[in-house]
Amino acid sequence: MAKSDDAAKPPAAKGKLKLILLIVLGLVLAIGASVGGTWYIMHSSASKPAPAAETATNVKQPAIFEPMLPAFVANFNQNGRQRYLQVSITLLARNQADLDALKVHMPVIRNNLVMLFSGQSFDSLATPVGQEMLRQKVTASVQEVAQKELGKVVVEQALFTNFVLQ
Repeated sequence: MAKSDDAAKPPAAKGKLKLILLIVLGLVLAIGASVGGTWYIMHSSASKPAPAAETATNVKQPAIFEPMLPAFVANFNQNGRQRYLQVSITLLARNQADLDALKVHMPVIRNNLVMLFSGQSFDSLATPVGQEMLRQKVTASVQEVAQKELGKVVVEQALFTNFVLQ
């Protein structure tokens, strides 16, 4: 009787081994199909040339940086104590001709920025959030003058290249 029990066990082990091999083979085929499909889709879309008009509008022109010299200096009176702010600003634009046209209006821009800096509180400028808010106000002020005088926004951003509070 012991011989008949031993004879029955090997076929069951072979059945489990076949099942495991079929599952592994199925997984390998599924992974291969997934990789192959992905490769096909990626290469077929990359090989199609894009229309010329579409590529011309998607390409950004190179950045042009124009420093506003000299640096701005503003003073504050905080609790009877004299405080100072020195800011160096660089303008980021994409079109040199528009930037040259805006330079004609630089006295108006500098006046607006001096008035903006003088109206700030020292406590708000001492925080990074306050400095970023001021940078955004400077950008908006420059863009406002450009829009009014040239009819378009010339400056993409105003960047602080030096910011000193004392």
